[in-house]
Amino acid sequence: MRNLKPFHFSLLSLCVWVRGALPPPCDSGIYCAGPILHQVQSAKLFDDDKYFVDMKLKESPDVVLSAFHNLSRGFPDAIVPPVKLQEFLGAYFDKPGTEFESWTPSDWHDKPSFLSGIADDELRNWAAKIHHLWKSLGRKIRSEVGDRPERYSQMYVPHPVMVPGGRFRELYYWDSYWVINGLLLSEMTGTAHGMIQNFLHLVNRYGFVPNGGRIYYERRSQPPFLTLMVESYYQATEDKEFLRSALPVLEEEYRFWMLNRSVAVDGTAHVLNRFHVGVASPRPESYTDDVELAEGLPDAQKRQLWMGLNAGAESGWDFTSRWYASGDGHGHDDGTLRDTATGHILPVDLNALLCRNERTLASFHRALGDGDSAALYDGAAARRLEAVEAVLWDAREGAWFDYSLVTHAKNNRFYPSNLAPVWAQCYSRPEMGERAVKYLKASGALQFPNGVPTSLRESGQQWDYPNAWPPLQHMLIEGLSKLPSQDAKQLSFELAQRWIKTNWLAYMKYEAMFEKYDVNGDGKPGGGGEYEVQLGFGWTNGVALQLLHQYGATLTSGGRHACPGFLLPLLLSAAAATLR
Repeated sequence: MRNLKPFHFSLLSLCVWVRGALPPPCDSGIYCAGPILHQVQSAKLFDDDKYFVDMKLKESPDVVLSAFHNLSRGFPDAIVPPVKLQEFLGAYFDKPGTEFESWTPSDWHDKPSFLSGIADDELRNWAAKIHHLWKSLGRKIRSEVGDRPERYSQMYVPHPVMVPGGRFRELYYWDSYWVINGLLLSEMTGTAHGMIQNFLHLVNRYGFVPNGGRIYYERRSQPPFLTLMVESYYQATEDKEFLRSALPVLEEEYRFWMLNRSVAVDGTAHVLNRFHVGVASPRPESYTDDVELAEGLPDAQKRQLWMGLNAGAESGWDFTSRWYASGDGHGHDDGTLRDTATGHILPVDLNALLCRNERTLASFHRALGDGDSAALYDGAAARRLEAVEAVLWDAREGAWFDYSLVTHAKNNRFYPSNLAPVWAQCYSRPEMGERAVKYLKASGALQFPNGVPTSLRESGQQWDYPNAWPPLQHMLIEGLSKLPSQDAKQLSFELAQRWIKTNWLAYMKYEAMFEKYDVNGDGKPGGGGEYEVQLGFGWTNGVALQLLHQYGATLTSGGRHACPGFLLPLLLSAAAATLR
């Protein structure tokens, strides 16, 4: 693969979407578009739309499409009754899961060394149980998927994977960063290496990492954490040959984001990134949700909404009032899911992540002795830092805020992502990090006993209040821990203690790890959104293991009703306030 370097932008380089008709979600006439998808999903034969598009074909697509055409000709308007649809599925499809074979990671062992650093007996025993969960989340894709890919929605990857759990039967992109960090702590280096090789394989095939391991995801990505996965692996192994082979692929992915997901801001020289998917149709795995949401809209607005929903899925925050176009960011609760317009927003966290990626790519080149390429990425990071501070930083508030390309204004609502530059160390002056700590304390987001909520608006969407999500907790905690002040470090520990207590109490109650939690109830799983809360759960396990490793000497399972000292004045001041 060619060695790709950072490049300077012209307006032409930013005009990257093919003019004319927008592409379908993928090329499959069964899993991504067409009459079978439409009729099966519209009939609501399954509780979850994802079930159908994960089913395996028993015959070739041509045979199945022809059989459905012949079947539908026998009914008025070619609409097949539900009972006949069920018979058709029984004849031509297998249930999901047949694409995998039994697999146990060969590098799993029962006493990884990090366990000995956890002082609390109950937390140490719990950490060992989380470590055991890797054995239940491992999946190996059958070779037939690679030999006959047309019969599966599953993408073939050459190495086994750790899946999130529940309805998420395949690999997912940004989830896997925290999964891989957990695997490395569990001393499962071979499994982690295989997962990274799968993502490198996907970049070689698609030019980027898809959202997840299904063909209906192949037009959208997720937050680009692959460079940081490689960093974690390299730090654990110091394997320079692996780094040398991976680096050109990481540069290929970086180029994708800069060519396909970047914009020049309001006629300025500042270039920042966004989530933007040029698919103007319902998501196959959430087909009826998207169709019903768009009912009654003019065709042009339907297409815009579906593009916004696809981009929202690419963001990983699917879904949230953060992406509502009509919200003015000044405390008014206007906007609904129909107003989702993700592609019109420049997100703080995406740009912080890319800033960190640019610096990491520079460090990789330096480690391999290529100072010229390192300097190019240093320059890219410097330009991004300048753009982030010019467009997203608010000196009065002391934090960073998403920027609307429509209103040309910042959204000043609270989200944990407003502190993502602290995690990425993407800021130019030390006092900016400390000001962000003051912003966090004054935001009202620390008044909850079981984590920092994803927003302070209760929209009914799962990436809003009252849900708290593991990756956001970890990014916040890790960022605070990197700041020099003792106040920030203490807050980092307090938030880690709170999050571990929440996870531990839920495990004691349900013997399960959940994908998200409710900030108001001890051990209460989260809710809302398009599907029921899922358990398993890959990134939750990875985050818990990382926090237990970092703070294991002082974390405790007790103090169920303890209130950290710094929290008392916040609770008193919040008592008279309502959620924004």
